[in-house]
Amino acid sequence: MPSRDEFSLIDWIRQHTQIREPVATGIGDDTAILNGPAGGRQVLVTTDMLMEGRHFRLETATPQQIGRKALGVNLSDIAAMAGRPTAAFISLALPQSGGRRLAEGLYEGMNELAERYEVSIAGGDTNAWDGPLVLNVTLLGESSAKGPVRRAGARPGDRLFVTGPVGGSLPSGRHLTFEPRLREAALLHERFDLHALIDLSDGISSDLGHIATESGVRAVLIADQIPVHADVDPAFPAEERLRHALGDGEDFELLLAVGPEDADRMRNSPDLAWLTEVGRIEAGEGCWIQDRSGRVSPLEAAGWVHRFD
Repeated sequence: MPSRDEFSLIDWIRQHTQIREPVATGIGDDTAILNGPAGGRQVLVTTDMLMEGRHFRLETATPQQIGRKALGVNLSDIAAMAGRPTAAFISLALPQSGGRRLAEGLYEGMNELAERYEVSIAGGDTNAWDGPLVLNVTLLGESSAKGPVRRAGARPGDRLFVTGPVGGSLPSGRHLTFEPRLREAALLHERFDLHALIDLSDGISSDLGHIATESGVRAVLIADQIPVHADVDPAFPAEERLRHALGDGEDFELLLAVGPEDADRMRNSPDLAWLTEVGRIEAGEGCWIQDRSGRVSPLEAAGWVHRFD
């Protein structure tokens, strides 16, 4: 029986659809890439849906926080291509009771990030129904002059870095207040040759697999070097803290692969102290983790996965 999770479904859709001009990259990366006019920058397109009861609860999150997150997760996808966001399109399925006030709060939250990152909310669609709140954001962006960074460029010998600590985002509420790493991505892309880039939405142990698979390489994390966020209970044993760092998800930091020379430059740059080296890329396949003794074992993908009956 075929696997019935979201990634197997995405793979099935990818195999049964075709891409045509102007699409340069379709399903399988953080955003789609569309070719622009000859010699022009490429267009980036991403979309994400949030559903009440699955991604948030109105009992514990304000409409402003929910709206902010809805735009933020899409901004994080643009950051994962080292691009610049331009225009957002918002579709809402609002509950009939209290829908107007709820919508106003959602837009207040989205406007906060839109203004900060100079994004125009350019359109969308609004409906009312008897069900819970569902909102979808489609975000357009453009590549930098150097072009977008994809998941598929990691090479044996590369080093892996992460832009910040991971773990504990859900119990702490940080998944509602995170800052998309757009500025960090732009800075790194300008100064270094980024071979691969992805945002950590599902958990580093899961998202690393996308880089390994798309690049056709073996990825090894070093357990002692994973930066565990302070939001993970410090009273937990070290192994438990590491488990949360690897698999909690919704950190929205960036994981990147660079060559050895750029890795050295990163380590020696005082203004990049927020970067942490967490592993390496080798010839081979799959994802692995190295413990304190140097033993390497398979890394289980422990992040969140949607599953279907």
